[in-house]
Amino acid sequence: MKDECGICGRVLRVAYMRKCQRCKKLFCRDCMVPDVATGDPNAMLCLHCARRVVSPRLVSKYDGLENHLKFRAAFTGLVKLSFARIDGLIGSNLPMNAFRDETWWSNSPSIAHAKTWLNAGWEVQEVNLKEGYVVFKKVRNVPFKKSGRRKLEINKPFTPVPVHAPRSKVPSKTKVSKLYARIKNLERQRAMTRGQIRGLKPRSQHEKKLFRSNEKPQ
Repeated sequence: MKDECGICGRVLRVAYMRKCQRCKKLFCRDCMVPDVATGDPNAMLCLHCARRVVSPRLVSKYDGLENHLKFRAAFTGLVKLSFARIDGLIGSNLPMNAFRDETWWSNSPSIAHAKTWLNAGWEVQEVNLKEGYVVFKKVRNVPFKKSGRRKLEINKPFTPVPVHAPRSKVPSKTKVSKLYARIKNLERQRAMTRGQIRGLKPRSQHEKKLFRSNEKPQ
């Protein structure tokens, strides 16, 4: 069984590959490091997951709303969203000021959450706190880019580090002879115990010389 490494692309045997503790994918040993967070050598992470642990990408709370407005800008210029719908887009609840104060929805670039729809090319046109909805109006076109991995440009061929296959340890002749002698000794001991009769001790060498096999002194 062979598989391809997800980073360097080499095709190796499954025995030479390891599974990442975070993404659960197979990678070669050269593309994996111990867990940088805990330092446990048994918990291996791929280089991609280790980079995410060391330098995680900062995600804004309102990125979901910004991406939704950029997507809707391709085919409409007016969007009406309820407060519950916005909660679903951002994956959290809006602050209480969004339900009580209309100034929270002002189009001011100095406000952190207002930059969400301003960067997407939208402005708040109407807010209805009683019915709980807000209307956005498109003021400029902002291209919508799908989030994905950027392809790396390879200028020269990749030369991977050679992987040395683990050698199977062959026992020496001395160890084999000792093991063979030990097995033979165990077989002799078992044969002797089987020949003994329960309740009677085996005759000594002196008794075997003085008396016959079927006689014994009283």
